[in-house]
Amino acid sequence: MKTLTTGRLPALLGMLLAALLCAAGPGAATASAHAALTSTDPADGSVVPTAPRQVQLTFSEGVLLNGDSLRVLDPQGARVDEGKPSHVGGRSGTAAVGLRAGIGNGTYTVAWQAVSADSHPVAGAFTFSIGAPSKTTAKVATAKIDPTVDTLYGVGRYAAYAGFVLLVGGCVFAGVCRTSRAVQRVAVGGWIALFASTAALILLRGAYTTGKGPGSVVDLSLISDVLATKPGAALLSRLLLLSAAAVFLAVLFGSYTREDDDRTAGERRDVAYGLAIGGAVVAIGLAATWAMAEHASAGLQSWLAMPVDVLHLLGVAAWLGGLAALLATLWTGEAIPRAAVRRFSRIAFTSVCVLVATGLYQSWRQVGSWGALTGTEYGRLLLIKVGLVTVLVGIAYFSRRWTQRLTDRTEPKKPKAAAKAPRNNGASPERAAQLARQQAALTKAAGQRHRDADEGRSGLRRSVLAETAVAAVLLTVTTLLTGTQPGRSETEQKEAGAAGATSPATAGPAEVKIPYDTGGTNGRGTATVRLDPARSGNNTLDVTVTDPTGRAVEVPELDVSFTETQQKIGPLRTALKHIAPGRWEATGFQLPMAGAWQLTLTVRTSDIDQVTEIGNVKIN
Repeated sequence: MKTLTTGRLPALLGMLLAALLCAAGPGAATASAHAALTSTDPADGSVVPTAPRQVQLTFSEGVLLNGDSLRVLDPQGARVDEGKPSHVGGRSGTAAVGLRAGIGNGTYTVAWQAVSADSHPVAGAFTFSIGAPSKTTAKVATAKIDPTVDTLYGVGRYAAYAGFVLLVGGCVFAGVCRTSRAVQRVAVGGWIALFASTAALILLRGAYTTGKGPGSVVDLSLISDVLATKPGAALLSRLLLLSAAAVFLAVLFGSYTREDDDRTAGERRDVAYGLAIGGAVVAIGLAATWAMAEHASAGLQSWLAMPVDVLHLLGVAAWLGGLAALLATLWTGEAIPRAAVRRFSRIAFTSVCVLVATGLYQSWRQVGSWGALTGTEYGRLLLIKVGLVTVLVGIAYFSRRWTQRLTDRTEPKKPKAAAKAPRNNGASPERAAQLARQQAALTKAAGQRHRDADEGRSGLRRSVLAETAVAAVLLTVTTLLTGTQPGRSETEQKEAGAAGATSPATAGPAEVKIPYDTGGTNGRGTATVRLDPARSGNNTLDVTVTDPTGRAVEVPELDVSFTETQQKIGPLRTALKHIAPGRWEATGFQLPMAGAWQLTLTVRTSDIDQVTEIGNVKIN
């Protein structure tokens, strides 16, 4: 790329640094990209007294479901779900499936898989128990992407991005700078790559999201399911837009480029305007097929993120695709006016400015903190991308210097040996063909000598080649970024998981001290009820009874029960075992769910002296 004057280079590097700083700036609201499971009903690990009518999951963002998205397995591993999974109340961030009537007690396993709103598959599993936990033989293999399908899908995504870049960038270069056979090959090659990769992605997507192997790519039911989803609709729309792009290419490199004598300047200007408007519409539409189905379509400010993503893609295409068209022109040795190179210089500089501005916003939206910038895969890839862009800008400085040394030149004259073809003089066809090849080789060698003798063009060609090589790596990193969970979302999920993991430890066992007074002799004291770990499921219940001086005392009878008043569960009791003077214990005490439970303590100190006291305990 030959975009920067010496004065512009520091300014642009400053803009790139600002984008990097913004990526590590303070965040706003949640911007999840890959859907995360936030809650389940029944809760993971909970014990419910009776069988629920359905199992419900809630995600951090909308998900796409299929007929096998939710599977509920009994302790023996048999499926007990009934009907197709569906969204609850039309909310795309939920999923629910009904359960068969009459299922028994025990531990049940729920396996789930879905596609998040940004088109990436997610999966997981959890358990809950009815009545009481039990052993389970259910084995859940959550859907994992087949390695071969994953590789093919990744190659297809890269080819699609590369095809888009070459198609749009080649057309912009041809329309604004210069058209030639080499530029036409770049644009048409981009169209072919984008069309073929899009068709391949439609075939592969069903296997990619369901974890099936390469043999399922021709499964018509999977293809039908894919086309019914938002990513599938985006891919199909891309194919339709490519049909319009084919017509655009035919006009751009066909009648528009021919210098017809009977065409007036006004007519050519009208055609140019039409091509500019039509090409812009098609290019924006193609870019939107990515924006509407990937990271920009989910999370924070999607209404703004999608048009920003479209601008970002168009900036990449105009810059890197034009760079490829320029390299192809220089490599063939075709004459290219200095003015055309400078026009591309202005286009490329504008594109880089657009990329910095849109990248600034995207980095803030997807990264959000310094920790995410260095502590997540997305952040590290973003740092690599920023570094590659900086390298490109640095090489551009040298390209600009070679551009300033360019001089317009005329086409080389044909060598004398080729000026007049020798007569056949009755030679055989094989000899004539040999002479023709020799003459063509002489002509090509003369053209190469003339091309290499132009120091400015040779230096520019080497510089642009280096830029193109870096651009190819940059495009690879960009493709990886679009398939990686954004740093902001990954950080928030880690924090949420850490909070969930440490919450019980922070709260510790629940302990309630309940004073009592039965009214009789030695009827006053305190019962300390300790529940460990105070979570749904198994608990150890420990009760210690002391007199007003703090010494352990014996009582003839002690009873403890728990009631969840809002859900009308209980009272739940367990047999207390006397283990020491003034101390009773029960192990394996089951509490089916989290919440605020009412603790009822009954103490009898004599045959006629008895009292019942009430307390409250929080179950996590």
